[in-house]
Amino acid sequence: MAGQSLAEMAALAGREIGRSDWIAIEQERIARFADATDDRSAIHLDRAVAQAAGFDDTFAQGFLTLSLLMRLQEGVVPEPEDMKSGFNYGLDRVRFLSPVMTGTRIRARFGLLALEEVRPGHWRRTLDVTIEAEGQDKPALSARWIGYYIV
Repeated sequence: MAGQSLAEMAALAGREIGRSDWIAIEQERIARFADATDDRSAIHLDRAVAQAAGFDDTFAQGFLTLSLLMRLQEGVVPEPEDMKSGFNYGLDRVRFLSPVMTGTRIRARFGLLALEEVRPGHWRRTLDVTIEAEGQDKPALSARWIGYYIV
């Protein structure tokens, strides 16, 4: 998304910014995440084990779903024009509300809670994020995502 002025961005406070495109969560992605993080819990990798635990199939690790925020925000969440640097500052109130089953598509809904200048040229942005799993009534994840901009 093209850069916006800080005033334009601040005017979005209290409103939904937008929704991402859908992305598929396939078993190959889940297995690659397991390899990268050493989170090889069998309920994520073995259908029989997941079914024995009461699930229809394997499902994504919660931290895999969370890690996709950077990808999901592309083209949806504006950044300040003339930004020198942008950083992840942290997350608050992260909740894994329902599993993302293998083969499901997810998307994120973003709302801007606040954009505050914490000192000259340094801005903190707080987003309300909900990740939805296609075909599920209950969201997969909710969080407050805090970013930091230097302009």
